[in-house]
Formats: sequence, structure tokens, C-alpha cells
Amino acid sequence: MTLSNVAIVGATGAVGRTMLSILEERDFPVKELRLFASERSAGTEVATKWGPVFVESLAGADPAGLDIALFSAGGDRSREFAPRFAEAGCTVVDNSSAFRMRDDVPLVVAGVNNDALAGHAGIISNPNCTTMALLMAVGPLHQVAGLRSMVATSYQSVSGSGMAGMDELVRQNAALAANRQGLVDGSWQEPGDYLYVRPIGWNVLPFAGNAATEGYTDEEWKLVNETRKILGAPGIAVEPTCVRVPVMVGHGIAATMMFDRPIDVAEATAAIAASPGVQVWEDKIPTPLDSAGIDDVLVGRIRPTVGERGGISLWAVGDNLRKGAALNTVEIAELLLA
Repeated sequence: MTLSNVAIVGATGAVGRTMLSILEERDFPVKELRLFASERSAGTEVATKWGPVFVESLAGADPAGLDIALFSAGGDRSREFAPRFAEAGCTVVDNSSAFRMRDDVPLVVAGVNNDALAGHAGIISNPNCTTMALLMAVGPLHQVAGLRSMVATSYQSVSGSGMAGMDELVRQNAALAANRQGLVDGSWQEPGDYLYVRPIGWNVLPFAGNAATEGYTDEEWKLVNETRKILGAPGIAVEPTCVRVPVMVGHGIAATMMFDRPIDVAEATAAIAASPGVQVWEDKIPTPLDSAGIDDVLVGRIRPTVGERGGISLWAVGDNLRKGAALNTVEIAELLLA
């Protein structure tokens, strides 16, 4: 692959740091690396495989000469700065939700719909981390049998909210555990101000994301709309529930699917196992702890539907900071260079 001038925008955040480590691990062909972040982080020196790099302020960014920019700076900054980078001739791979549903912006899961990259206009979107992990399992099944409907329930780790979510889980676990009996008899005390709508320590919140329309959250609507766009099938019926769980890293999704024709466990397992970036676990249950720090999405509990025969139920789990965000962004950049 040709050496490229590469930027990471949002380089000091959890996903930005993971992007940098993945570029290094995969020996990405970097000619020059530039790192951008908020004014608060500007001037910080970061040690990289290509030598020390000083973080630049995004507010004063000059994207001239850049070939590829990996964005993980939030939707507002992406909307403001990604077009500026694209206009300068740089291809932007954006990890936010800012452009995902725009008709002129491809929404790509590397290994599932690579062909969507053709004809991009300078900006390419990374799907939501939950959609990403799920479609690594669902995509191969759609290709062989045509997905008709899906009920999906996510179990999303706190790192989906960045460092703030991880810090909150640690703090609340400690605060609530100080009164162990309170967790048993209900005499627990509120652990102070918190990031989510209810405490996450020692708890499960059936409300991941922000309130949106029809009683669903934005995370749930992402599962609906992004699944349809990535698979190129706007008629797929998706029933989503997104749950935040007290897990540090790794989003899990339980899904039940019906197809245009019946499909059995042997065919489903073979299709998923043959897909790149996926491991099928048949002898052990994959969990978020197993997925943390690895690139592959883990799929297990593949079984036939029983309410209506002919479908498949399964469990998929992936590191939301890696395949769910940073890794897929880098893989898209690799596809562009290839």
C-alpha cells in the first residue's frame, strides 16, 4: 500500500487512542502522522511508532496535504470539520453519527458491505458500535438467506460513553458496595450525580442512549436504520431494545431472525464461520470479557427459533472500542488504499 499522510481527529479520547494503537499494530503505511484534539490537549507530545507527534488544536486545523483522516471527535465537531477536510482533498472516515444516514455518504462495515465504498464523495461513515458487532454475524446470514425480520436486544458496556462512563462505573461500584446489605434489601443510597438516567453500578439500565421518538432511544433507532442501510434492504423489520450493563468493554447483542427462506443451524454456523473477522464459539459461551482487546467479533449460542420455525437466534459480542469503532475505521482506510 502507498504511504499516506494520516490524521487522527479526537486523538486523545478513548477511541482515538485505540485508533493510534491499531495503526501501529497493523503497520499502516504512514508517511506523516498528525494528531488533532481540543485546545485543552493541544501541545501534548504523544510517542508513536513513527516518532513523537505533538497534538494540534482542531479549531485551527489546516488539513492541506492529508490523504486520510480518522475522525472520533463527536458529531458536532464532525459536522463542523469533516467537510473542511474533505474539501481539502482528504478522505474522512468518521466514527460519529453525523453523516450515517445521508444518502451520499457510505455506511460501511468492513467485511460486510465493502462495495459501498465505491463512489464516495470524501466522507465515509462508521456505523454505531452495536450495529457493527451484530452485523458481523447477521451480514453473512442475510447474504445466503435474505433477512426479513429481527428482534435484537443489546447489552452495551459503559465504554460506549467514553472515559466518563468507565470512570462512573468504577466510582459507583465502590460507593454502592460499601453498603452491601443495601443492595440486597433496597436500602442503598443514591451514589451522587450520575451520567446515566439511573445508577449503573451493580445495576442494569434498559435505556441506552437518549430519548428519541415513539418511546425508543437514539441507540435503538440506530439499530433499525443502520441495519437497513448497510444491508441495502429498507424493508427489514427490526425490533430493538438497547440496555446499558455494568461492563467495562464489550457490547453483546442477542438476536432472533427470520429469513426469506428457512435456514438451519448448520448452514448458519458455516456462513458465519466463513466470514472474516468473526469467531464462532460452539464449546464455550463468549462474553464481553473474552472480546475485550481483540479484533474479532465472537458469536455463540446459534440455535433454531422455536416460536416460528425456520429462523435463527444467536449471541454476538465485540470490543466496542476496536471493531465497534477504531478497528473498523482503520480497516476502511486500508480498503481505500488497497
